[in-house]
Amino acid sequence: MTETMQAIDLKNLDKSNWKTYRFDEIAKNISERVDPNNTDLEVYIGLEHIDSDSIHIKRTGTPDDVDGQKLRCYPGDVIFGRRRAYQRKAAIATMDGFCSAHSLVLRANPEVIEPKLFPFFLHSDLFMHRAVDISVGSLSPTINWGTLKHQEFLLPPKDQQAQLAELLWAMDDVIEKEYALVDCINKNFDSRCRQYFHNEAQQYMTLDDCADVIMGQSPPGESYNQIGEGAPLINGPTEFTDRYPIKIQWTSKPTKFCENKDILLCVRGSTTGRINLSNDTYCIGRGIAAIRGKGIFKTDFIEFALRFNVGEIMRLASGSTFPNIDSKTLKSIVLPKVNDEKQFQIIKCLKQLDSSRINALSKIENSKSLQRSLINQIF
Repeated sequence: MTETMQAIDLKNLDKSNWKTYRFDEIAKNISERVDPNNTDLEVYIGLEHIDSDSIHIKRTGTPDDVDGQKLRCYPGDVIFGRRRAYQRKAAIATMDGFCSAHSLVLRANPEVIEPKLFPFFLHSDLFMHRAVDISVGSLSPTINWGTLKHQEFLLPPKDQQAQLAELLWAMDDVIEKEYALVDCINKNFDSRCRQYFHNEAQQYMTLDDCADVIMGQSPPGESYNQIGEGAPLINGPTEFTDRYPIKIQWTSKPTKFCENKDILLCVRGSTTGRINLSNDTYCIGRGIAAIRGKGIFKTDFIEFALRFNVGEIMRLASGSTFPNIDSKTLKSIVLPKVNDEKQFQIIKCLKQLDSSRINALSKIENSKSLQRSLINQIF
């Protein structure tokens, strides 16, 4: 990859011999229809199966998941989410199947654009911003092919496209290997948790036995602000990240508080069971519960045990259209009871794996940032 980057000076790309093409010259819109109730195809790809900013499809559905007319896709076609284009969903189909009617099935014209470069072009800010600009509708802005096909874009000559594609695929290979490492770490982490919290468990206790549970209470709406007045507020999950919450809003009339290093658990709505770790003192709204170990029981141990028991938390929260887990139910969750020495061993092992996972995810974000930069330097 380094040799290719040296061969192509991305900071000083000479675009004097680049040509402008309409989008319908760059790609063909495949509009072949499929009835999910009358097809031999076994793979369905919905927009929910496509991750933002990724050219890969890593999960799929089946015909039983959907009704209504869908779109046929073939290996090598790119499925582009034409509804809510700001979500930046465009990924390569690697199998015969059909996809959501809220997408466009695009096939690169090899006479104009190198097919291996095409998916990266779709992920450029140039294309994505144009896609958002031409979307129509307020609630679910959608792109019409009739408008998209007339849009014009500047492209490099074919011989240069091949070099650029090689560079971007090399960068993508780095990212996919990093994802594979994360997957391996996650499997090891899950295996260890199953060993500690299920296979080796001999005695049990409730969450109430080992932790203080503070249920959140939302402060008055008029006290909310974004100028840092009062205490930072967590209503969840807006403030949640992969690990620590971020400060988005504050309240001048705080109610319930969490402390630094408390476990923060979403207890209402579709994100019930999601966990973060507090990195400050926050006011917590009613969608959040703060949990901290008491007695000999370490907060770190309880966090790992709860993460292992997320499925049970979701089961307890189900039964209505709006998932919700109250104080009594939360406190009744059963966890393994282990002595202080065993807790230390478990925490040490799982923290090492968790740290490796966080470091690997950080590398992925850095690599993806570099990839985005390369794409936008090109286009």
